[in-house]
Amino acid sequence: QPQLVESGGGLVQPGESLSLSCDTSGVPFRICTWAWFRQVEGKRREGVAGINLTGSTRYADSVKERFTISQDDTKKHLYLQMRSLKPDDTAKYFCAADSRCWGPVTFLASEAYDTWGQGTQVTVAS
Repeated sequence: QPQLVESGGGLVQPGESLSLSCDTSGVPFRICTWAWFRQVEGKRREGVAGINLTGSTRYADSVKERFTISQDDTKKHLYLQMRSLKPDDTAKYFCAADSRCWGPVTFLASEAYDTWGQGTQVTVAS
C-alpha cells in the first residue's frame, strides 16, 4: 500500500489554477520535511516546493509567487496550490517525505527524501 497518495491532477488551461493534495498518513514514521517535485518524461525530476516542521518553505524560482505549499494542522496532508499555470508547468507531480530526519535538508534536492508517492499528472494546455 502506497505511503504517500497524491490527488488533484488534471487538465487545465493556461492561466487557470489547480490544487494538489498528498495524504501522508500512511507513513509510519515521523516526517521532518515534505516537498513537491515534478518530472517531465525524459527529463530530470525537479524540486518545486518544500516545507519543514517549523513551517519554513522553499520554492523553485520558476514557481515563486504562483505556487503555495501548505499542510493541515495534523501534518498528515500536504497541499500545493498552483495559480497562473503555464504550459511549462505540465508534468507529473510527486509528493515526497523525509522520514529519516537526520537534520536540515536541501528542500528541493530529491536525495533529501526517502518516501515518494506515485505521482499525479498535471497538464496545462489550451
